[in-house]
Formats: sequence, C-alpha cells, structure tokens
Amino acid sequence: MGNPGKSVGILAIAGTAFLWSIAGLFIKIIDWNPIAIAGVRSLIASVVVLIYLRRPRLHLSFPQVAAALAYAATMLLFVSANKTTTAANAILLQYLAPTITAFVGAALLREHTRVEHVVALPIVMAGMVLIFAGKLDRGQLLGNALALASALTFSLFFVFMRMQKDSSPLESVLLSHWLTAAICLVVSLFLPVPQVTLRSLAAIAVLGVIQTGLSAILFSIAIKRISAVQANLVSVIEPVFSPVWVFLALGETPGVNTLIGGGAIVLAVTTASIIDARRGEEAGARRADVARPVAAEASRG
Repeated sequence: MGNPGKSVGILAIAGTAFLWSIAGLFIKIIDWNPIAIAGVRSLIASVVVLIYLRRPRLHLSFPQVAAALAYAATMLLFVSANKTTTAANAILLQYLAPTITAFVGAALLREHTRVEHVVALPIVMAGMVLIFAGKLDRGQLLGNALALASALTFSLFFVFMRMQKDSSPLESVLLSHWLTAAICLVVSLFLPVPQVTLRSLAAIAVLGVIQTGLSAILFSIAIKRISAVQANLVSVIEPVFSPVWVFLALGETPGVNTLIGGGAIVLAVTTASIIDARRGEEAGARRADVARPVAAEASRG
C-alpha cells in the first residue's frame, strides 16, 4: 500500500501552484494600483476561507501567528518589489525560497532533507536562472532587496505552516489575508481611487475567490501531508505555468530558455516527488511487515 495522504498532498500543492500562476495574467487586466489589488484580493479571499472553515480556531499560538505574519509580509513585499524592480527580478529572487526552506525547515522542523530534494534544488534554481537569463537587472537595488526579503518570509511561511500539520493551518492564511487587506486598504486611502469597471470587478473576483481563496484551501490540505521542502519544490512550477497562460492569452511564444529551463524544473520536481512517494511506499510496506506478526501473535493470545 502506498501513502495516499502524500499523494493527495502533492496533487494539492500542484493545484496551488497552478492557481498561483494565473495571478499575473488577471492582475494585468485590472487597471488599479497594486496596493488596491492586493487589498481587495485578500479581503475577498478571507471571505472564501472563512466560509470554508465555518468556525475558525484562532488560538493565536506561535506557529499560527508567525505563519500569518510571514505570509502577509510576503504578499506586501512582493507587491512592493514589483513596483520597484522588474517582475522577472521579483519572481526569480522570491523563488530562492526552496533553498532557504531546506535549511530553515531542517533546523526548526527537524525534517531531514532527502537526497532527491538535495539533487532537485540546484536543478530547480538553474532552471529558474535559465528562464530569466538576461532579465535580472542590477539597477534596482531596493526592489531586488525587497524580493530577496520576500523569499525569506515565503520560506518561513512554509515552515510555520508545516509546524501546524497536526492542527488546522488554514487559520494562519485567514489571519494573513485580514492583515494584508487592512494594511492595503488603509494605504489605498492615500492613493488615487481605482477605476471600477465590469471587467476589473470580474478579474478581481477571480483573483480573490479562485486564484487566492481556493489556492489557500488547497495549500492547507497539502502542507499537512508533505514536508515544507517538498511543498516549496512543487510550488516552483508556478513560474513555469505563467508563460503558458501568456502564450494562450496574448500569443507571446515562450523562448528557448524558457522551454529548457521550465522542462528542467518540471523534470526535477516530478522525479523528486516520484522517488519520495516510492520511499513512502517502501516504508509503509516495512511497517506492515513488522505489524503483521505482532497482530497475529496478539490474536493467538
């Protein structure tokens, strides 16, 4: 017997990455400032999460609050980075998170980094560099620093969510969206009023309900079943999906670097996930072999 829980976790985090990847496409449709977009998106997402939870358990433990603060900081830092550096810089630098998570997770969670993860990490990072080769501009120091900071907070978010694997980590996401919405909406009071159109309302609804709200639910399902490193590894397929949506919607053909780099990332992540799943199957089989004679002895007794 395999480990169905881990398989569900891998599928859930892949679905999360898929939904995260459509953010850029829908954000482009909305002619608002990024702060207003982030605030309204989080406000709508919080309603979706609250409906799903029904009765959230807000015990305000350290992991619950820490994960909420880390995710809110990630969203705010990433929005700010996109305003002060190129989108390519922001995405590439933020996705240094898997490397950070491997070390932070090992220290705080005592989750041993598997050989397949260690091998996959440099391949993933090489693929990211190849995708964005020539696009990492040097002249935007502040934006690049913000993007690097978002990589750190993003990795901490994965770790603190994983700390809640035996409880309900979704409350942390709910708190983070409330916090993000409050900060962004207050800041928006000092910015030009966004132009509200049917198109922008439809796009922000998709961002809030599906891209952010549903992805939060899927992520909470995943993080209870797979390690922080594995969740972060699988989630880096998000920037691989992004050029696909741009191609389908805008007709922009991905370059050779994007195809090669994306292929390397998908191959590395898929291989690591398969090896990890098989390792789980073997461990489960060994436990079954040990338990069988014990059960038989107990039945005779």
